[in-house]
Amino acid sequence: MTTYKQLQRQIQQLQQQAEALRQREIEQVIREIREKMAEYGVTAEDLGFMEAPTSRPRPPVQPKYRDPATGQTWSGRGRAPAWIAGKDMTQFLIRAEPKP
Repeated sequence: MTTYKQLQRQIQQLQQQAEALRQREIEQVIREIREKMAEYGVTAEDLGFMEAPTSRPRPPVQPKYRDPATGQTWSGRGRAPAWIAGKDMTQFLIRAEPKP
């Protein structure tokens, strides 16, 4: 009569064998897929695995603030530079010059 421990050991061995067989089959399938893709010139993007970038490049943001002492500028996005951090930002605003 087979004991519980013996059955558990057999189950573990069968699981290890199954996993090893699965890995070999996966390797074979991947090899076949790569061969077919090369044969037909199919790419991962064609299959929808890699999507082309959808966003357009954004134009650079115009500076909104200027340090009068150094001339450094900041767009107002991201972390504030040390020369403006904690200060009244209105004094550093770049004023738009009126068009003639």
